[in-house]
Amino acid sequence: MQTPAPATPRSSPKVSPLYDPRIRGAAYQLLLLVVVGLLAWTAIDNAADNLRNARIASGFGFLGNTAGFDVNQSLIPFAAASSTYGAAFVVGLINTLMVAAIGIVLATILGFLVGIARLSENWIVARLAEIYIEVIRNIPLLLQLLFWYIAVLSALPSARDSYALPGSVFLNQRGLFLPRPLLAADAWALPLVLALGIAGAVAFRIHAGRVQRRTGRRLPVRRVAALLVLGLPLAVWGLLALLGLAPVTFELPVKGTFNLRGGLQLYPEFVALVLGLVIYTAAFIAEVVRAGIQAVSRGQREAARALGLQSGTTLRLVVIPQAMRVIVPPLTSQYLNLTKNSSLAVAVGYPDLVQIFMGTVLNQTGQAVEVVAITMAVYLTISLVTASVMNLYNRRVALVER
Repeated sequence: MQTPAPATPRSSPKVSPLYDPRIRGAAYQLLLLVVVGLLAWTAIDNAADNLRNARIASGFGFLGNTAGFDVNQSLIPFAAASSTYGAAFVVGLINTLMVAAIGIVLATILGFLVGIARLSENWIVARLAEIYIEVIRNIPLLLQLLFWYIAVLSALPSARDSYALPGSVFLNQRGLFLPRPLLAADAWALPLVLALGIAGAVAFRIHAGRVQRRTGRRLPVRRVAALLVLGLPLAVWGLLALLGLAPVTFELPVKGTFNLRGGLQLYPEFVALVLGLVIYTAAFIAEVVRAGIQAVSRGQREAARALGLQSGTTLRLVVIPQAMRVIVPPLTSQYLNLTKNSSLAVAVGYPDLVQIFMGTVLNQTGQAVEVVAITMAVYLTISLVTASVMNLYNRRVALVER
């Protein structure tokens, strides 16, 4: 019996380039790119002509000129007589990044606590969390910043009548005074020991995972990690202190007759800005956390209880890891909002990037185009970096389908 010859595949009909969707899509994108480029070139050329007609110098050479003004809150040395506008830009950038980093950490902690409390079976705890969320979310952030700065911090007593808090901490109209850490010459030992402890904790966690997959036995990962990351540096610190080689000492604030001397001063502008951003953003994060937890199937919690897990263990090991897949995307938006909302620092006088660079530097130099372009580029870069980091974490916790 003769086998039939295999059927030859039918060739797809030829399509005119005018109707090919791939060629048409590429042509439309190229046309859009040309239009955007022409618009950008026209705007730049128009701005350059206007600057020449107004006899305003353009370029970024002004960054090397002497600033001539002082900044009261700076993490790096800044002197009005010698520092440049470029140094002022760096000071404002560092202050902005510091507020954003501290605000993100504190707002995340507070937001998760309030979001979990919102779902508490305790009626009072749940209602208090709900009141906090609804009140804070519906009051503009600017009003909250002014409330903390004018109604709360400005109403504190003077330095002579400062509130004395535990741990040599003082609170008054001039801000919060804390013990200032002073690093000795051998302070490098602590970061080295801390890095070794973190590496040891990661290695033990990997080893514990292998042991659990092989034998089913769970090792005390959290306890060992706490001992390595916290206990080891503290032990080294105590040993060096016994030998008279303390790597870190603290300068305590001392209350005088009219003022406080020594210590680390957190200015009221900084405290008001951080408080306002943290409390405001935490209310939105709490709702994100609540929605993420409620997105986890109830059967997951029932299965965990059937296995004998306590409520806290179920929340930590079963519910939260699954809820993070829903929480991370809107949580990224809240982080970006907090960073951009920090530009409201100008309302309370905190020297951030907008207050220093967009305010003082722009007024003194008149380089509006360059200053605005640099500021926009900085916030765009911060937003893109934050989004990239959160997207990497989101891909790690994303549900992998088979």
